[in-house]
Amino acid sequence: MSHEIDRRTFLQRTSMGAVMTMGLGFLPASLCAAGKKEDRSSIEASLELLNVWGEKSKEVNDLYTAMFKVLSQKQDATFADVAQDATIQTLFQSMGLTHLGGPLLGCITPDSVKIWIRTTKPAEVDVQIDADGKQQTFGPVRSTLESDLTAIVPITGLKPGTVTKYTVRIDGKAIAIPGHANITTPPVAAEAQTRIAFGTCPHRKGLGNPEQAKQILAFNPHAMVIYGDIAVQDRRNHVGLHRADYALRDFQTAWKDLACRVPFYASWDDHDYCNNDGFGINSNFTDADRRQVRKVFAQAWHNPYYGMGDEGGGIFTHTRVGCCDVIMTDNRYFREKVEKGSTGKKNGFLGPQQMEWLKKTLLACKGPFIIVTCGTMWDDVAAKGKDSWGIYDPEGREEIYQFIEKNKIPGVLFLSGDRHGARIFRIPRPAAGHEFYEFEVATLGGLRSITAATNPEWKTQLFGQMSMYAHGQFTFDLSGDDPTVTHRLIQSDGQTLFELALKRSQLTPK
Repeated sequence: MSHEIDRRTFLQRTSMGAVMTMGLGFLPASLCAAGKKEDRSSIEASLELLNVWGEKSKEVNDLYTAMFKVLSQKQDATFADVAQDATIQTLFQSMGLTHLGGPLLGCITPDSVKIWIRTTKPAEVDVQIDADGKQQTFGPVRSTLESDLTAIVPITGLKPGTVTKYTVRIDGKAIAIPGHANITTPPVAAEAQTRIAFGTCPHRKGLGNPEQAKQILAFNPHAMVIYGDIAVQDRRNHVGLHRADYALRDFQTAWKDLACRVPFYASWDDHDYCNNDGFGINSNFTDADRRQVRKVFAQAWHNPYYGMGDEGGGIFTHTRVGCCDVIMTDNRYFREKVEKGSTGKKNGFLGPQQMEWLKKTLLACKGPFIIVTCGTMWDDVAAKGKDSWGIYDPEGREEIYQFIEKNKIPGVLFLSGDRHGARIFRIPRPAAGHEFYEFEVATLGGLRSITAATNPEWKTQLFGQMSMYAHGQFTFDLSGDDPTVTHRLIQSDGQTLFELALKRSQLTPK
């Protein structure tokens, strides 16, 4: 779709009336009822989401019910409480279960990866691979009560651009994992392509969508960047319920199919941090609360690092996937309150230390392209700055833009979320002689509508649509003199909703 030629046609076709009917076929009728509000506090609501993409067995439903009961009974409940519950252990034994979550791939490099597992009780975890006709074993790494029953096993010595099968063992016994589970390392050859999937706002039900998982797997990404409102829904400081929601994630078949083959990098936004529009420290959220929520998040994922560690806090991180650097910011942990009528506080959105880290990290990126994520919108067009830079720190945002321009940092792509739709904007920078591009793909959770998809007054918009399941794709191609990145927005039925190719020179300040 050419945005220069078809913008008027696009606006006509994606008006609110037309868009609202799209994607209904991808949701069960029980969650499509007009005006139905999810009761997130009850086990019934969680069971409905557990079974929404296909009825689970009675054993699975009974097990999750028992786990939810334990994890919801006290605010600081952990998986140690699950492991020490006699009823749950009996269910584990009758079902032959030795793990609750994983394998989940992460921290991918051309020659290594890490594999995350959550066990049903403290155990030894190792991983076996076949490489060059030789079997190698990595680990064991012990899951403990202190680690919330998680173990992360590093795999090293892989070859770039290769596919490697693996087996996970717990206490020496191989566990059942999907047959397509493998490790695909990114390439290092200059002519090779790098593929990165991305999106946000799956919330609790989107992670179980089998059709969406199928499309992501068909893309065969080297990694997926997922940056907010992922698995936990408005649990505030009840970290027991945070854990119950992560358990719900790990019971979903579609999620298992993705996690065993696609390395994930994750950050949070308001709903998986605290609640809607929640941030920082407030009347209902203390420093101790945010530290506990951070701990649960870090144990449910495995990024290269999380912010400034346990002492400094936050979950921002940086990695490199193939030819692309990925910088994930944290706009919740450090954010400061803005008085009504104020124009925001400089560095009050990310915090001074994270802003300094962001600048240093941008300068350290050596590749032709850089992804920078934020859980909320960068530009103010769609949401008028609500819960985002425009209200909390417009001066800091401008500082970032000017820093990129002053240092002529090439190939920066801005990713955003929060608004529950798919929108793409140009961010004109006439003084610098170029423009940034913002890709908001907040459609991993499907049917959610809180802001218009399009508006004729949004002159910088290239695309906008809501009410469908879709994920974003970036394909980076370095084969020409001017490397390119191609963005595609793929609906869960396989339809390409939008496509845009950009040259590195277009993304470089003049």
